[in-house]
Amino acid sequence: MKTIALFGGSGLTGQQFLTQALTAGYRVRALARDPQKIPQRSTKLQVIQGDILNANDVATTIEGTDIVVSLFGQVKGSPKDVQTRGTANIVAAMKEAGIRRIISLSGGGLPYVDDRPKLADKLIKGIMRLVVPHVLTDAQNHADVLRQSGLAWEIVRGPRLTTEPARGQYRVGWVGVDASTSIGRADLANFILQQVEAEGFVHKMPFVSY
Repeated sequence: MKTIALFGGSGLTGQQFLTQALTAGYRVRALARDPQKIPQRSTKLQVIQGDILNANDVATTIEGTDIVVSLFGQVKGSPKDVQTRGTANIVAAMKEAGIRRIISLSGGGLPYVDDRPKLADKLIKGIMRLVVPHVLTDAQNHADVLRQSGLAWEIVRGPRLTTEPARGQYRVGWVGVDASTSIGRADLANFILQQVEAEGFVHKMPFVSY
């Protein structure tokens, strides 16, 4: 089984992913500023205290792993470019360690060539531009870092995230194409976990929703 370097494992989606990954038998090295926010206990889990903006902490987390899953992003009080800078640290560490595959999480506000946004999608993005423009800018810049990395990257995008129990079924499309405006974090984590062994979406940005 692969060893996963996990960033953002203490977040709501990260917690869902971590639980599912450990249940599936994966080994995980997870970076966390506050290790107490990762309550899971397993011989397959190693929690490393540190900061995504510290290049040495990132490199330590990636050491000895096979694939990177990056689920961190903007939270209250974080720098406006946290995802961009953190992703740059990850890419640099991956190249140094010889790791090629990274799966990153973003939102539907990040555009992709196959998207066909409907009115509701455009309204949501318009509100984000007014209220939290830095979130969209940071998402776009982090995507640019990955595009220019030369790595086997994939950006999984989701709409409004809920905490409902897993339904066990969802759609994988593009914004406005075979898609809705919500997804449960448990089901989103399930799709991300599937990508650890799959490469059908390398250099693509699938949109996961109900």
